[in-house]
Amino acid sequence: MAEDPQNISDMSFEEALRALQQVVRQLEDGEVPLDQSIALYERGEKLRAACQARLDAAQARIEAIVLDAKGQPSGTKPFDGSE
Repeated sequence: MAEDPQNISDMSFEEALRALQQVVRQLEDGEVPLDQSIALYERGEKLRAACQARLDAAQARIEAIVLDAKGQPSGTKPFDGSE
């Protein structure tokens, strides 16, 4: 396994997602010894958590456009995902 020396917290979302996809491919190939598979799985979980945190943060920043009674934009409100 070629360990990516880049710290996960320093990665962009896209870099972390690509690294996670690489981990999944390596695990699916089944050619990695058990100890390395465990290390890959642990790194994959950290990458998944980092991606999810970035997605959650992005969702929290999204604002929904509020329309008035005439259907015209009248402002914004925080997106809460319940609509």
